[in-house]
This record gives sequence, C-alpha cells and structure tokens, in this order.
Amino acid sequence: MSAKKTPDIVIGRLPLYLRVLNQLWEEGRTTTNSQELGERLGLSAAQIRKDLSHFGGFGKYGAGYEVAYLREQLRRILHLNRVWPVVLVGAGNLGRALADYPGFRENGFEIVAVFDNDPQKIGLALAGLTVQDVAWLEAVIIEKGIQIAILAVPARVAQAVADRLIAAGIRAILNYTPARLKTPPDVRVQDIDPVARLQHMAYYLE
Repeated sequence: MSAKKTPDIVIGRLPLYLRVLNQLWEEGRTTTNSQELGERLGLSAAQIRKDLSHFGGFGKYGAGYEVAYLREQLRRILHLNRVWPVVLVGAGNLGRALADYPGFRENGFEIVAVFDNDPQKIGLALAGLTVQDVAWLEAVIIEKGIQIAILAVPARVAQAVADRLIAAGIRAILNYTPARLKTPPDVRVQDIDPVARLQHMAYYLE
C-alpha cells in the first residue's frame, strides 16, 4: 500500500517503533517480535502487525523480526536514510536549548542555520553556528534547499514567520509556540506546547 494512503496515525507510530528498535539494537539484540514491541510501547501485538502490514511483510511467522532489517526498513519508510537540514527561527532560551540538543543529529536531522531579529543575539555563536539576521531567512532556505523548520519565536509573530518560511519552500514546521498556525494542506505542522500538556495532566491530579 502506498504511504500516501496510510493513515497519519499509523505514520505517527512508526517513530515509536523505530525508537524501540534502536534500543534493542544498542542492547545487542538481533531479533524481536510484535509481542515484545507491544509490551515496550503499551500497544497490542495485533496493532503493531497491522501498522507494519501497510508497508509490506517484514517478519516471518513464528520467527518475529530481524532488528537490523526492520530498523533500516522503518528508516527508509520515514525517509531517514539521509540527514535532513533544518532551519531554527528563534535564538532565545528555548532556541538555544534546541540548538544544543544532540538528538536531532543522531536521528537524521541537522540544524544548519539559526535566525533571530534581536540585534543582541545576531552574530552570537550558538551550537557551532552564528545567529543570523532573520532578514536573510528566505535566501538561506532557498540556497540550502531546506524543507524543515523549527519555530521558537513569540506567539504574536509565529504566523508571520511561518508565512515567510512556507513562501521560501519550507514544507514541515515543528512549532514550539502556542500559536495555531494556518498553513496550506501540503505543509505539515507538529505543535509542541509543553504548557498545554501540563494543563492536560493537571486535570488528573488531586
């Protein structure tokens, strides 16, 4: 089945499977099965088998999956058999933490440019990069062929910055602002709002 016809909720679970496979790989494991994957993720074995069936057969009945093979196949499906350049907009406290996070590069994403509009931040060194004036945003995106952006700016300017990113060729935005972005259908947005998550969990506390 084509990945384009695969439900987005299934695509969203693939990185979870890949994370567990990476852990198994680091543990020196060579094989696993849907039961073990399900136990580690809190999902049913049937759900995992159903999700993977959207992309073909990866295991043998009764023998489970080869960790290395399934790991590489999921990386291929998720287009992680390359390193994706990423632009980061916002060099405040959050932006600095994101720029310093090693997990992006370890999992196929590399922040290659950082932008801000604050004269006190422009020109500063950040995670091996120099913070650039946001005026150069479009030029750098086009020059480097960047398709992914991380947005860590104040909510009041988030939409305006997103519009510029999209006009320059960005097709995926990881949004760390509480603003709900309006984007074309072909632009993917993932919202990361820690405050909203904490508020959600607070409901269940005494």
